[in-house]
Amino acid sequence: MPNSNNLVGSKIKGLRESKNISVEEMSERSGLSAEQITSIENDQQLPSLGPLIKVARALGVRLGTFLDDNDALGPVVSRAADREDDSISFSNDSADARKNMEYHALAKQKAGRHMEPFIIDVQPNKDKEFKLSAHEGEEFIYVMSGELEIAYGKDKYILHEGDSIYYDSIVKHHVHGSANTGAKILAVVYIPF
Repeated sequence: MPNSNNLVGSKIKGLRESKNISVEEMSERSGLSAEQITSIENDQQLPSLGPLIKVARALGVRLGTFLDDNDALGPVVSRAADREDDSISFSNDSADARKNMEYHALAKQKAGRHMEPFIIDVQPNKDKEFKLSAHEGEEFIYVMSGELEIAYGKDKYILHEGDSIYYDSIVKHHVHGSANTGAKILAVVYIPF
Protein backbone atom coordinates (compact mmCIF):
# COMPACT_ATOMS: atom_id res chain seq x y z
CA MET A 1 0.00 0.00 0.00
CA PRO A 2 1.57 3.38 -0.92
CA ASN A 3 2.31 5.96 1.72
CA SER A 4 -0.40 8.66 1.64
CA ASN A 5 2.20 11.38 2.18
CA ASN A 6 2.94 11.09 -1.54
CA LEU A 7 -0.71 11.51 -2.53
CA VAL A 8 -2.25 14.41 -0.57
CA GLY A 9 -0.46 17.24 -2.40
CA SER A 10 -1.06 15.77 -5.83
CA LYS A 11 -4.76 15.23 -5.02
CA ILE A 12 -5.09 18.87 -3.97
CA LYS A 13 -3.31 20.05 -7.12
CA GLY A 14 -5.40 17.76 -9.33
CA LEU A 15 -8.65 19.00 -7.77
CA ARG A 16 -7.59 22.63 -8.08
CA GLU A 17 -6.62 22.22 -11.74
CA SER A 18 -9.77 20.22 -12.59
CA LYS A 19 -11.84 23.13 -11.25
CA ASN A 20 -9.73 25.65 -13.22
CA ILE A 21 -8.71 27.48 -10.05
CA SER A 22 -5.38 29.29 -10.17
CA VAL A 23 -2.97 29.20 -7.24
CA GLU A 24 -3.68 32.92 -6.71
CA GLU A 25 -7.45 32.37 -6.64
CA MET A 26 -6.94 29.43 -4.28
CA SER A 27 -4.90 31.73 -2.05
CA GLU A 28 -7.72 34.28 -1.94
CA ARG A 29 -10.37 31.65 -1.23
CA SER A 30 -8.41 29.87 1.50
CA GLY A 31 -6.56 32.74 3.16
CA LEU A 32 -3.27 30.86 2.68
CA SER A 33 -0.35 32.33 0.77
CA ALA A 34 0.36 31.20 -2.80
CA GLU A 35 3.73 29.90 -1.53
CA GLN A 36 2.00 27.74 1.11
CA ILE A 37 -0.34 26.28 -1.50
CA THR A 38 2.51 25.49 -3.89
CA SER A 39 4.49 23.92 -1.05
CA ILE A 40 1.50 21.77 -0.05
CA GLU A 41 0.82 20.69 -3.63
CA ASN A 42 4.46 19.70 -4.12
CA ASP A 43 4.39 17.67 -0.87
CA GLN A 44 7.11 19.86 0.62
CA GLN A 45 4.90 20.75 3.56
CA LEU A 46 1.75 19.18 4.92
CA PRO A 47 -0.11 21.69 7.05
CA SER A 48 -1.95 21.19 10.29
CA LEU A 49 -5.61 20.29 9.97
CA GLY A 50 -6.78 23.94 10.17
CA PRO A 51 -5.16 25.06 6.88
CA LEU A 52 -6.01 21.74 5.23
CA ILE A 53 -9.68 22.32 6.08
CA LYS A 54 -9.41 25.81 4.51
CA VAL A 55 -8.02 24.21 1.34
CA ALA A 56 -10.92 21.73 1.28
CA ARG A 57 -13.45 24.54 1.72
CA ALA A 58 -11.79 26.61 -1.03
CA LEU A 59 -12.10 23.63 -3.37
CA GLY A 60 -15.66 22.85 -2.26
CA VAL A 61 -14.82 19.32 -1.09
CA ARG A 62 -14.79 17.38 2.17
CA LEU A 63 -11.49 17.08 4.05
CA GLY A 64 -11.74 13.32 3.51
CA THR A 65 -11.45 13.81 -0.26
CA PHE A 66 -7.68 14.21 0.21
CA LEU A 67 -7.50 10.88 2.07
CA ASP A 68 -10.01 8.79 0.11
CA ASP A 69 -8.93 5.60 -1.63
CA ASN A 70 -12.34 4.26 -2.63
CA ASP A 71 -15.94 5.22 -2.04
CA ALA A 72 -17.59 2.38 -0.10
CA LEU A 73 -21.25 2.95 0.66
CA GLY A 74 -21.55 0.36 3.42
CA PRO A 75 -19.50 -0.15 6.57
CA VAL A 76 -15.74 0.23 6.36
CA VAL A 77 -13.38 -1.95 8.38
CA SER A 78 -9.92 -0.63 9.17
CA ARG A 79 -7.39 -3.38 9.97
CA ALA A 80 -4.50 -2.61 12.31
CA ALA A 81 -2.02 -4.32 9.99
CA ASP A 82 -3.00 -2.02 7.12
CA ARG A 83 -2.48 1.16 9.16
CA GLU A 84 1.23 0.55 9.74
CA ASP A 85 2.19 1.25 6.11
CA ASP A 86 -0.39 3.92 5.37
CA SER A 87 0.11 7.04 7.44
CA ILE A 88 0.04 10.78 6.87
CA SER A 89 2.31 13.21 8.70
CA PHE A 90 0.74 16.61 9.22
CA SER A 91 2.66 19.39 10.86
CA ASN A 92 1.45 20.95 14.05
CA ASP A 93 3.12 24.22 12.98
CA SER A 94 6.29 23.56 14.94
CA ALA A 95 9.81 23.84 13.62
CA ASP A 96 10.13 20.14 12.81
CA ALA A 97 6.94 20.21 10.78
CA ARG A 98 6.66 16.67 9.41
CA LYS A 99 7.68 14.62 12.42
CA ASN A 100 5.45 15.60 15.34
CA MET A 101 2.18 13.90 14.45
CA GLU A 102 1.63 10.81 12.35
CA TYR A 103 -2.00 10.23 11.37
CA HIS A 104 -3.48 6.83 10.55
CA ALA A 105 -6.85 7.36 8.84
CA LEU A 106 -9.50 4.89 9.97
CA ALA A 107 -12.28 5.43 7.43
CA LYS A 108 -10.86 6.79 4.21
CA GLN A 109 -12.86 4.33 2.10
CA LYS A 110 -16.20 5.50 3.55
CA ALA A 111 -18.13 7.61 1.05
CA GLY A 112 -19.97 10.74 2.19
CA ARG A 113 -18.60 10.74 5.71
CA HIS A 114 -18.87 13.79 7.98
CA MET A 115 -16.38 12.60 10.60
CA GLU A 116 -12.67 11.91 10.17
CA PRO A 117 -11.44 9.28 12.67
CA PHE A 118 -7.68 8.86 13.16
CA ILE A 119 -5.20 7.05 15.36
CA ILE A 120 -2.42 9.61 15.86
CA ASP A 121 1.10 9.03 17.12
CA VAL A 122 2.17 12.28 18.81
CA GLN A 123 5.87 12.77 19.49
CA PRO A 124 7.21 14.47 22.65
CA ASN A 125 7.44 18.22 22.14
CA LYS A 126 9.90 20.52 23.85
CA ASP A 127 8.73 23.76 22.19
CA LYS A 128 7.27 26.30 24.60
CA GLU A 129 5.55 28.44 21.95
CA PHE A 130 2.75 27.08 19.77
CA LYS A 131 0.79 28.62 16.95
CA LEU A 132 -2.86 27.99 17.77
CA SER A 133 -5.29 27.43 14.91
CA ALA A 134 -9.05 27.21 14.55
CA HIS A 135 -11.47 25.71 12.05
CA GLU A 136 -15.17 24.90 11.87
CA GLY A 137 -16.38 21.78 13.57
CA GLU A 138 -15.74 19.70 16.65
CA GLU A 139 -13.00 17.35 17.84
CA PHE A 140 -12.98 14.39 20.19
CA ILE A 141 -9.68 13.02 21.51
CA TYR A 142 -9.15 9.90 23.62
CA VAL A 143 -5.64 9.21 24.97
CA MET A 144 -4.75 5.56 24.41
CA SER A 145 -1.28 5.89 25.94
CA GLY A 146 1.18 8.57 27.02
CA GLU A 147 0.54 12.19 27.91
CA LEU A 148 -1.03 14.88 25.76
CA GLU A 149 -1.16 18.62 26.19
CA ILE A 150 -3.89 20.74 24.63
CA ALA A 151 -3.86 24.52 24.48
CA TYR A 152 -7.48 25.64 24.07
CA GLY A 153 -8.11 29.37 24.03
CA LYS A 154 -6.43 30.69 27.17
CA ASP A 155 -6.58 27.33 28.95
CA LYS A 156 -4.25 24.34 28.97
CA TYR A 157 -5.28 20.73 29.56
CA ILE A 158 -3.03 17.77 30.37
CA LEU A 159 -4.53 14.40 29.42
CA HIS A 160 -3.22 10.98 30.46
CA GLU A 161 -4.05 7.45 29.33
CA GLY A 162 -7.80 6.92 29.48
CA ASP A 163 -8.63 10.66 29.52
CA SER A 164 -10.63 12.32 26.77
CA ILE A 165 -11.66 15.78 25.64
CA TYR A 166 -14.41 17.02 23.31
CA TYR A 167 -14.28 20.61 22.10
CA ASP A 168 -15.49 23.10 19.52
CA SER A 169 -12.60 23.55 17.10
CA ILE A 170 -13.67 27.10 16.20
CA VAL A 171 -11.81 28.12 19.38
CA LYS A 172 -8.07 28.46 18.72
CA HIS A 173 -6.28 25.33 19.90
CA HIS A 174 -3.11 23.26 19.61
CA VAL A 175 -2.58 19.56 20.34
CA HIS A 176 0.93 18.32 21.19
CA GLY A 177 2.79 15.76 23.24
CA SER A 178 4.09 16.76 26.64
CA ALA A 179 7.75 17.73 26.95
CA ASN A 180 8.72 14.33 28.39
CA THR A 181 6.54 11.85 26.59
CA GLY A 182 4.51 11.47 23.45
CA ALA A 183 1.09 9.90 23.13
CA LYS A 184 -1.06 7.62 21.01
CA ILE A 185 -4.54 9.01 20.62
CA LEU A 186 -7.84 8.28 18.95
CA ALA A 187 -9.11 11.52 17.41
CA VAL A 188 -12.38 12.14 15.63
CA VAL A 189 -12.76 15.39 13.74
CA TYR A 190 -16.22 16.55 12.65
CA ILE A 191 -16.36 19.22 9.97
CA PRO A 192 -19.77 20.46 8.82
CA PHE A 193 -20.07 20.60 5.06
